[in-house]
Amino acid sequence: MTTRVLAIAGDDYRAHPLHSTGRIWTETNCYADVWLEVLHSLGLDPMVAGAFAVSADFEGDQWTFFKYPEADLRRAYGIDVHEMNPWRGVLQHVVEQLELGRLMTVEADSFYLPDTRGVSYQLEHVKSTIVPNEVDVNGRRLGYFHNAGYFELSGGDFDGVFRLGDHAEPGALPPYTEIIRLESMHRLPDDAALDVARTLLAEHVTRRPGANPVIRMANRMAPDVDWLRNQPPQMFHLWAFGTVRQCGACAELAGAFLIWFADHSSNPLAKEAAQHWMNLAEHAKSLQFSVARAARGRQIDLEPLTAQMAAEWDSAQDLTGKLVGS
Repeated sequence: MTTRVLAIAGDDYRAHPLHSTGRIWTETNCYADVWLEVLHSLGLDPMVAGAFAVSADFEGDQWTFFKYPEADLRRAYGIDVHEMNPWRGVLQHVVEQLELGRLMTVEADSFYLPDTRGVSYQLEHVKSTIVPNEVDVNGRRLGYFHNAGYFELSGGDFDGVFRLGDHAEPGALPPYTEIIRLESMHRLPDDAALDVARTLLAEHVTRRPGANPVIRMANRMAPDVDWLRNQPPQMFHLWAFGTVRQCGACAELAGAFLIWFADHSSNPLAKEAAQHWMNLAEHAKSLQFSVARAARGRQIDLEPLTAQMAAEWDSAQDLTGKLVGS
């Protein structure tokens, strides 16, 4: 018996345009990406609640792991998200919530997620977030949202994701899970959606870091590069994901939101701000390549590029603040 909320076939799935191959950063992080696709598949516009990207910061050793805030999802779409207690085992909870017409976020091991083939699937154990949508317990099949799309798995991968059979871990801590309640979900008319987006933007503008986070990331970069030179290659990828990739992907998401805002409000200032966010995203990609070369021992002056990124951040934030009178 198959239990599902949305009738989706993995082979026919069409991802949201923000996950197209023409993007600067085709993926952001597992949580933001999976929500982009879940909202898209529910017939909702992910950009209505996209303002959170303007308030990301540098946390001292990494860029903010940016994600849709629960309060913003509730305000923009009527979706209620909160942590749940998987006291019976994750599979039982997933099935029951699907039967109730709800979804869940589930912390899963990418070792068992075929969509990560060539990266972590059957190669290494990496924590990620999926949203199960369709489950066939007897057939051991799962349809799930992950990263930039919708996928299907079965057999041993099913057992691995849910820690069943040979993959059972009796002493392991349960994974982090959330309930996604859809009972009050709504799609706002365009004018109302723009009002909500403007309100959320104003709130996130007040949460922006007081000092330029790109400068703080750049100051941390010199000792990090020295350290990376003595680390295995995989450590660079972990470092890059937590720093320049999150910085760049978040900037691109902020730019995408402001392009949407400009299109819906006919405000040219929003499009100007968006261009600075997109420039920051482009420069972050260049910086990632430069640091990769520096980590391999080449002498590369990163200061001109990080200074340009910092200037783009200042310009982007100045114009974004003017949109809401801040």
